[in-house]
Amino acid sequence: MQYNWQQKDWPNFKYDLANLETPLYQFAARQGHISGLLKALPEGIQQQSLIDMMVAEALKTFEIEGEYLSREDVLSSIRNNLGLNRIPEKIKDKRSEGVAQLMVNVRETFAQKLNKETLFHWHQMMMEPYRNINKGQWRKGEAPMQIISGPAGKEIIHFEAPPSTLIPAEMKGFINWFNHTAPQGEQAIFHAPVRSAITHVYFESIHPFEDGNGRMGRALSEKALSQGLGRPILLSLSQAIEHKRQAYYDALKIAQRSNDITNWIFYFLQTILEAQKQAELQLNFTLYKARFFDRFKPALNARQEKALKKMFEAGPGGFKGGMSAKKYVSITKTSKSTATRDLVNLEKMGALLAIGLGRATKYELAKE
Repeated sequence: MQYNWQQKDWPNFKYDLANLETPLYQFAARQGHISGLLKALPEGIQQQSLIDMMVAEALKTFEIEGEYLSREDVLSSIRNNLGLNRIPEKIKDKRSEGVAQLMVNVRETFAQKLNKETLFHWHQMMMEPYRNINKGQWRKGEAPMQIISGPAGKEIIHFEAPPSTLIPAEMKGFINWFNHTAPQGEQAIFHAPVRSAITHVYFESIHPFEDGNGRMGRALSEKALSQGLGRPILLSLSQAIEHKRQAYYDALKIAQRSNDITNWIFYFLQTILEAQKQAELQLNFTLYKARFFDRFKPALNARQEKALKKMFEAGPGGFKGGMSAKKYVSITKTSKSTATRDLVNLEKMGALLAIGLGRATKYELAKE
């Protein structure tokens, strides 16, 4: 079996858009709707929506790789990098600092041409906290770069990337392709989702870095989408991918065995559409959150405000399992009797909706 990069037609990807007209139309329509939603929001809520989306992308791009970051650290890091904190907040987890720098830089430089210095800079930022990883340079060494799973001795090889000796030439070709297919390039690909999909499978197949290739590839796909729209895109690809992680790995595995990537583009388009759907939900949820605290904050004590903010952190999907007196005690470090009293109070003022009775009572955020 040959992988895509070992085949004679590499990297001349082939695809047929005849059956992709509907999802491409849906992408354009949804993007127009999202833009309209965003423009209708007050400036402060627009900014909060952007931050919420960047936090989601940062958290999920790590979760796909099996790593988990503190939401509080990521949020503080992004606010620091956007210059929103007059006095920069201290960050415990250095991974959060690195990914926040990457998120902000990808958005701020989306229109710029790609070069290896940019890729090295991104990699250096994101991988800075990791020891024993060669950062900001192409991978080296004679050991094959393989994507494997399974226990020792029974490993299954899903993919083997080009040897390190080929990386400089392969990445020169990739960077040239990326710049030439940009909206103003000589070989422009005008469907942004199509270019984004090709960007991802092309980069992941080269796998140019020692580690962090998935996170870098998703950042590049975002850059491609943003260039196609002419502005930073407001969605989280990683959130949509992580939601059905195995489907992502399965689709990528198939795509890396042929340079006919029609099915891969269809999969990636569906993922982008799901990300747009989640973005719409997040925009509406951010507006709901702002209205909620405008209405109830004057009547809240510090404990109630802390617990409610924790519930809102869960996002549009809702606080898992609802808020209980036990969870309230854990979050606010108060007594059970105080927790029960606070929750009943929140229900009476209309901030929470009670579900169940007695000890089984759970609370959800009230609907608008």
